Amino acid sequence: MDYPQLVPGVLLRRYKRFLADIELADGSQVVAHCPNTGSMRAVNVPGSRVWLSPSTNPARKLAWTWELIELPQPEGGMALASVQTGRANAIVEEALRTGVIETLRGYDTLKREAKVEDARLDFRLTLSGQPDAYVEVKQVTLKEGDGHGYFPDAVSERGRKHLESLARLAGQGQRAVLLFCVAHTGIEDVAPALHIDPRYTHTLAGVAERGVEVLAYGCEVACIDDTPSSIRLARPLPVSLTRRLPDVLSMEPYHASS
Repeated sequence: MDYPQLVPGVLLRRYKRFLADIELADGSQVVAHCPNTGSMRAVNVPGSRVWLSPSTNPARKLAWTWELIELPQPEGGMALASVQTGRANAIVEEALRTGVIETLRGYDTLKREAKVEDARLDFRLTLSGQPDAYVEVKQVTLKEGDGHGYFPDAVSERGRKHLESLARLAGQGQRAVLLFCVAHTGIEDVAPALHIDPRYTHTLAGVAERGVEVLAYGCEVACIDDTPSSIRLARPLPVSLTRRLPDVLSMEPYHASS
């Protein structure tokens, strides 16, 4: 997925959930839309360089959207993370259509927003004579420890209900896939966040035993002259359903809905 021409700035603060104050290179300050309903734990870091997309739509209240944040890594270097959760489905759709996700190749049609009995899932893939494949996408940006990614970053009852919907489809003979779109270039593997949402973690382990496939793919961000120009799914990542942080008992849970 290609970005429009992005503009750099420095994050001053995120507030009221959907707003962020950004300082641009010329010293001016703008208010940007923050399209992320989660806690943004580990990616809401004031003082970091961020990237904004502009809008020329006169009907919009805010002319800027916060897209990416640049974060230093303990092992050295910098990583880019997408805070724009609305991009995840577009990134995955492009990967599905171009065959990047090997286990989901070969389907004839792709339908967005697939309505099922008790939910609406992100994609349905169909091929004559084969079970349909239902795919639910979750964006991962929470990195804790050396390269370890976790989902969710806040208690997510909605996400847990999606797991139950996938399990019911698997029980009916359909393919049911949870796909973690890892939109943080410093993350090397993914696990459910037991220290944040134990119920989601336990549900995920249960639905995996009932036939739900759990995949994770990492994103690659391409840059032109130090400016991000595109983001795409690039490689499969390991998923562990049992990993937990060593200091999990000392950490405060998050209770915001995502």
